[in-house]
Amino acid sequence: MRGFFTAQLLIRRPEPSQNHMKFSLSIIAALFATTTVYASPIDARAALDVFVPPVTAPVAGAVWPIGSQQNVTWDISNAPTQITNRFGRIVLRKGDLTTSIILAAGFDILNAVQEVTVPDVTPDVDYSLTLFGDSGNFSPTFSIVA
Repeated sequence: MRGFFTAQLLIRRPEPSQNHMKFSLSIIAALFATTTVYASPIDARAALDVFVPPVTAPVAGAVWPIGSQQNVTWDISNAPTQITNRFGRIVLRKGDLTTSIILAAGFDILNAVQEVTVPDVTPDVDYSLTLFGDSGNFSPTFSIVA
């Protein structure tokens, strides 16, 4: 049998010195300080609030004719000073489903009103709107008629 050579590597552990222990404590302290800094709420976005304004129009049972101009309104009386997203979007809902029909977008959510054009959809009694800003809020159910 041919010979196999086995090499052994001897690792000698140095005796802990005073300098070695100071260095280890410095590393631990630095890691703790870094963790504390990253966990601190210093990000300005952390101070922003989510704003969910209630929709005040259309009211329940309202009737909107196709092609007409209608005002969508919402209550901003409890608006926080810092809002995560001030750009609004209004989307049409049919029953319990949100459609792909965007009635308005890019307006300031603090305006409290946005005019929309009623789209040419199948007339029915179970339409509502979703007002998006930093969250979504539904309007009461209303009718769209021909």
